Amino acid sequence: MSAAPRWDVEGRDWPNRAHSRFVDAGHLRWHVQTWGDGPVLLLLHGTGAATHSWRALAPLLAADFTIIAPDLPGHGFTTGRPIGGLSMPAIARSLADLLRVMAQVPDVVVGHSAGAAIMIRMAIDGLAKPAALVGLDAALLPFPGLAAQLFPALARALFVNPLAPHLFAQMARRSGETGRFLARSTGSRIDAEGVRYYQRLFATSGHCAGAITMMADWNLEALRRDLSRLSTPLLLVHGEGDTAIPIATAQTAAAMVGDGRVMPLAGLGHLAHEERPGEVAAIIRRFVEDRR
Repeated sequence: MSAAPRWDVEGRDWPNRAHSRFVDAGHLRWHVQTWGDGPVLLLLHGTGAATHSWRALAPLLAADFTIIAPDLPGHGFTTGRPIGGLSMPAIARSLADLLRVMAQVPDVVVGHSAGAAIMIRMAIDGLAKPAALVGLDAALLPFPGLAAQLFPALARALFVNPLAPHLFAQMARRSGETGRFLARSTGSRIDAEGVRYYQRLFATSGHCAGAITMMADWNLEALRRDLSRLSTPLLLVHGEGDTAIPIATAQTAAAMVGDGRVMPLAGLGHLAHEERPGEVAAIIRRFVEDRR
């Protein structure tokens, strides 16, 4: 079991591998996938995922946009650690460094789950000035009630336990466990190929450690306080069957933004963009076209 995913092993047949490159920026060596032509569209995956999450959606969007899809710090094949760790503001600043080095200015940002929180942090803090933001099953608000205190406390407890990433990786290596975990925690049913890539990442303690560290450093309460400052048009596309983040959360968050709206997706879960990439791509295109 490797400490971190290896490009020549776990990444040997990575989705859209021909579009992968490695970029040094902001104390990190980023794994980034780039392709397409047109307005620049930045894709930000969620906690525990990587660029494989966009394996079907990104090629569809590349017909109309220049796609930039990085593995976030602590995830996938990106190595190094941002100044400030894996907190939301630190990751947002490190992404701004990456975009500067690549000389790219995103016209649109699409973020899934925690990636949506990062994209909004970037917009509020002036680190990116896109014309449109699209959140896919976005994680923007603290958990309700007692869970608001228990979840970050549990993540921090796991963070200080050096055995936790190894235990999670060992579990992921058991036959069928990753598929069962994804189904339970997301409400989505993705294809076997998608499950296989998640399993490869989850089976490495380094990737698990990155996800745990990110959750331990997460502060959604601060983002909630700042949501009203967001002036960029925001579309929250949300699966009605999302078991990780109820659609009511998206509806509440959209109401806090001056130009925010929700697009529900019937019968889909937290990984809706992996379940029906064609439908999600069409929604993104229409939203961007309406902003022009």
